[in-house]
Amino acid sequence: MDLSEGVLFLFDRLSRVFLSIGSVFSLTSLTCALCLAILFLVIRRRQRNRPIRIKTIARALLPKRIATSPSCSADVGYFFFSIFVFGLILGWAVLSYQVLSNLIIAQLVTTFGAVKPTQLPEFFSRSVITVALFLAYELGYWLDHYLSHKVPILWEFHKVHHSANVLTPLTVFRVHPLDGLINANIIAIVMAGANGSMNYLFGETTYQYAITDRNVIFVLFVHAFVHLQHTHLWISFRGVLGCIFLSPAHHQVHHSSNPIHFDKNLGSCLAVWDWLFGTLYIPKKEPEKLHFGVDQEKHDVHAITAGLVGPICRAASHLKPIFHGRRSPDAVVSEIRVNARSEHA
Repeated sequence: MDLSEGVLFLFDRLSRVFLSIGSVFSLTSLTCALCLAILFLVIRRRQRNRPIRIKTIARALLPKRIATSPSCSADVGYFFFSIFVFGLILGWAVLSYQVLSNLIIAQLVTTFGAVKPTQLPEFFSRSVITVALFLAYELGYWLDHYLSHKVPILWEFHKVHHSANVLTPLTVFRVHPLDGLINANIIAIVMAGANGSMNYLFGETTYQYAITDRNVIFVLFVHAFVHLQHTHLWISFRGVLGCIFLSPAHHQVHHSSNPIHFDKNLGSCLAVWDWLFGTLYIPKKEPEKLHFGVDQEKHDVHAITAGLVGPICRAASHLKPIFHGRRSPDAVVSEIRVNARSEHA
């Protein structure tokens, strides 16, 4: 039996995740996150006049309660599912960002006529479109996240991510496939709108600055603090900084089961869209007492099969009364909203 193809496939998938600098889980970004986490712990212990020991720092980075948690083990399972199964599905299931961009450009040309190519320096035009596409990504992410929390059927799938009752960097992979597909398509549509509009205004094809096909600004944020958003480290941005950037504490609040934190801090790297649309909650300077997770009374909440199949069954059961004509869509939606909020609590 020739295992060479399987080994090559395994290496290819892992190399894309860990060795590509533009990956959301690259070794370089994980190393940066680790260094920043250690620096934060050292500074905090010095401020409190506590001794700095390697063992103490190591325990603080990954407490036993988190490392041995069923939630952490489930995150490992979601990680392998995401990179080996869902990664293959995502390739053909996402709307083509480039095709949509070209369609938008063609429609704008048809409607308003062609625009002469810009005389601006290439550095300027590329910088502008780089910023525009990053803001469009953040808007698409916020929009998808908002809908996932507000639309009852979508919440059934997004709830998988919120079922984690401890947070680790691997929690980012704890996503239902349908939730991931919807997210990717919404972001593709919003970014295509921005890319098509900007290219039309410039009168020529203008490319963003990228690292391995990823927006360079996004890559910088991933290397800065994005990994720390799914951790227990309370690093809080406040004041104007807290209205612009989503600190690790911002996102920990987002996962909180406290009703005052529901549907808050829906962005990815930036807090600006939350600020503009009224969904921003700036965390306190000192750690707030938070509890994470939904459906914690269910024993299989961390089972991969339950996390993948369960949401589909629940979504189908919500829609069944409508298809059978026994209840109006508005009545079903109202009931699901109430159930979703109680489950979140």
